[in-house]
Amino acid sequence: MSITADKNKSKGVTVITVAPDSESMLPPLNCPRGCCNVVSSLGTLQIMVGLFNIGLGPGRTSFHPEDFANLEAAYWLGGVFILTGIITVLVSCCPYYVMVGFAVFMNLIASIIGVLGIVLYAMDLQAASFVWLCNNKSSSDNCIYVAYYLERLTTGMDITMIVMTGFQLFASVTFTVLGFQTLCCRMKNEQGDEDAEIHKPLLKEVLMTSPGA
Repeated sequence: MSITADKNKSKGVTVITVAPDSESMLPPLNCPRGCCNVVSSLGTLQIMVGLFNIGLGPGRTSFHPEDFANLEAAYWLGGVFILTGIITVLVSCCPYYVMVGFAVFMNLIASIIGVLGIVLYAMDLQAASFVWLCNNKSSSDNCIYVAYYLERLTTGMDITMIVMTGFQLFASVTFTVLGFQTLCCRMKNEQGDEDAEIHKPLLKEVLMTSPGA
C-alpha cells in the first residue's frame, strides 16, 4: 500500500491518496468500517470466552479419570479460543489474503473445538453431584450442606460456560462464513481480471484487422 500527499498551497488543502496493495484481501479504503468493527468484535468475544475458560479451570476438582477437570479441558479450550480471537482481531487490522485464509482455518478449528467444549460441559453438568461424598455414617449436616453448595456452584459454572461457548461457536461460524465469502469474491475478481487481460489483445487484433480500421 502506497500513500502520497499533494498540498494545494492556494487553497491550503492537503490531499492524501492511498493506493491499495494488490495482495490485500480487503483494501483499507474498500473495507467498510462497520465490517472491520464486526470482525474485531467477534475476535474480542472469542478472547473473552477463552479467558473465562482458563479463569474457571482452577476451581474444579477431579473425582474420577477422564472427567472435565482430569482432562484439563478448560485450559486447552481457553487456549484455542484466545489464539483464534487474537488472529481474528489482527485480520480486522491487516486484512491480507493469506491472513484471512489462516483466520478462516483457525475459526473452523475453533468451531469444532467449541462443539466439543459444549459436549464436555454438558457431560460435566450431568455428573455434577457431590452428595455421595457424605454417604458414610460419620457425615454431618454440614457436609451435606457443603456438598449441595458445591453442586449448585458447579452447575452454575457449567451452564454459564455452555452459554459462553455457544457465543464463541456463533462467532467462529460467523467469521468462517464471512471469510469464505470474501475469499470466493476475491477469486472471482482475479479470474475476471485474468479473462479481461486475455481477451484484450484479441479485441485489439480484431479491431486492427477490420475493414474500417
